[in-house]
Amino acid sequence: MKTSIATVSISGSLSEKLTAIAAAGFDAIEIFENDFLAFDGPPSDVAKMVRDHGLEISLFQPFRDFEGMPGIHRARAFERAERKFDLMQELETDLILVCSNVSPLALGGIDRAADDFAELGEHAAKRGIRIGYEALAWGKHIDDHRDAWEIVRRANHPNIGLIVDSFHTLARQIDPDTIRSIPGDKIFFVQLADAPLIDMDLLHLSRHYRNMPGEGDLDVVAFMRAVAATGYDGVLSLEIFNDQFRGGSPSSISIDGHRSLLALMDQVKREEPDIAIEVPEMPDRVGVSGIEFIEFATTKSEAKQLAKMLTTLKFVEAGQHISKDVSLWRQGDINILINTDTHGFAHTSYINHGTGVCDIGLKVGDAAAAVKRARALGAASFSQSVGPNELDIPAIRGVGGSVIHFIDATTELKNVWDIEFSAGDFRKETGNLISIDHVAQTMRHEEMLTWTLFYTTIFKTLKHPMVDVIDPAGLIRSQVIENNEGSFRLTLNGAENHRTFAGNFLNEHFGSAVQHIAFACDDIFTTAKQLRDNQFEPLKISPNYYDDLDARYGLDEDLMVLLREFHIMYDRDEDGEFFQFYSPNYGEGFFFEIVQRKDNYQGYGAANAQFRIAAQKRGMRARGMPKR
Repeated sequence: MKTSIATVSISGSLSEKLTAIAAAGFDAIEIFENDFLAFDGPPSDVAKMVRDHGLEISLFQPFRDFEGMPGIHRARAFERAERKFDLMQELETDLILVCSNVSPLALGGIDRAADDFAELGEHAAKRGIRIGYEALAWGKHIDDHRDAWEIVRRANHPNIGLIVDSFHTLARQIDPDTIRSIPGDKIFFVQLADAPLIDMDLLHLSRHYRNMPGEGDLDVVAFMRAVAATGYDGVLSLEIFNDQFRGGSPSSISIDGHRSLLALMDQVKREEPDIAIEVPEMPDRVGVSGIEFIEFATTKSEAKQLAKMLTTLKFVEAGQHISKDVSLWRQGDINILINTDTHGFAHTSYINHGTGVCDIGLKVGDAAAAVKRARALGAASFSQSVGPNELDIPAIRGVGGSVIHFIDATTELKNVWDIEFSAGDFRKETGNLISIDHVAQTMRHEEMLTWTLFYTTIFKTLKHPMVDVIDPAGLIRSQVIENNEGSFRLTLNGAENHRTFAGNFLNEHFGSAVQHIAFACDDIFTTAKQLRDNQFEPLKISPNYYDDLDARYGLDEDLMVLLREFHIMYDRDEDGEFFQFYSPNYGEGFFFEIVQRKDNYQGYGAANAQFRIAAQKRGMRARGMPKR
């Protein structure tokens, strides 16, 4: 199948849009009429520009308010159509989208509409043009693809076919399996879009909040399975109206779009292997069994403070890289690398961003397959020179230009610590921290859909509903990405302004990055006491928080005493309990968290976030940093 995207989906001039679309790997475009009208040149120039970018125009759209018009308005509709046919021939495209009528003048009636299309089909046939009819979810008389298909069926003309759009079907909660009964050769075009499940007027939702398949809440996979079952083998196209996309990078949005289409086709093929659908070859989504390591880029002088914090958390320095200035710190199953090398990627990361996480290593079943799938979906690969006796570890680029390395247990990669690090103190029984519970990445709010799509299409993960985190200076949007086993958990936190704690971190770090790492333990109170005895100073939480906590939950008095004493925050739901406490801020807003999950608690203590942020901002002011 060919992939296409509507020019209305991305920002920029027509030339900029074509460049971005072609670079992302699309085969074709839907040309939105306004993009042509804004272009200062004849249609033939547009056709040449499209060809020069290696693309074709798969569809001209939209043609509005055609069927069911009375009297003189009907005649005018046919005159308008002929003018559009002239334009299409100059643009060198043969398919036009006619959307269902929304005019208050429009008359109802399936037969009346069918007669109009039968006559339009005759006009189109003389010009070698095909007509695709689409039911708008807010059409005056036709708002359902089943009714649109009945009009096309009764029109009974070879140049008249149906266009189906996932948004118009799914947003109205129409069963997509009803598409299966439509002959595939009468579906002329397929448009795809996702959207969040928001209770609002469908026209407003469609015009402002559509997003790429996989970024929203609609069952686009079920829709596409139904389309594929008809035998349809034509163009799959994205038609996305989104205010954020209109102001975003055309390159980034195009890459997201192409990734979403490829991932969608791959998923449909895997769920229904007997369906005749062409899918680029790629491995299945990658399972992640855990985080193998987290690497910090820094300098020798700044590394001392980081090492001191790790020491108070009971980490021990367990080894030194055989050829680079990289030290390994360990506790439980946690591996932390501190890279102070003055060459290579980590040093470049430090120059650009300062001290921070530059690399995350993931435990996967097949490292080579992980890179292959990521590359097939448009992820940027990563490599750098490998020294003697070092492993060439497969990797891709991640959030903020960071790196994601893949470690598997079936190749020599499993021996990376023995191969690349000198013998040292590899004891794991130094403290009570056992594993990495989750990693929190902070980014601009408009980046969140991009990275949600990245993680959910490459890895076997699910996204949870987005939640709002209240900062005294604004709102943070938080999106959880995790696998079913809970061995790989991420929180993506989108900052909308620089005055928030997360926004300040973005500004000071010069880009998106890991802002905090949460370590898991089995006994939060024993851990807190052990760390206090080791000179660890927790983030100080306001006494008012604990007074309110006691009022809300009526917790045992002895438990409340311990929570206050160790500055531990508490949450619970119907499945279990959650305990969490924090380190002070490191640098410009990075911090560590220690958590304990009891029973089957699956959350992240979101209700506590605003009180934690307030405490962190007090800490910033105490250090003499500007008040935000």
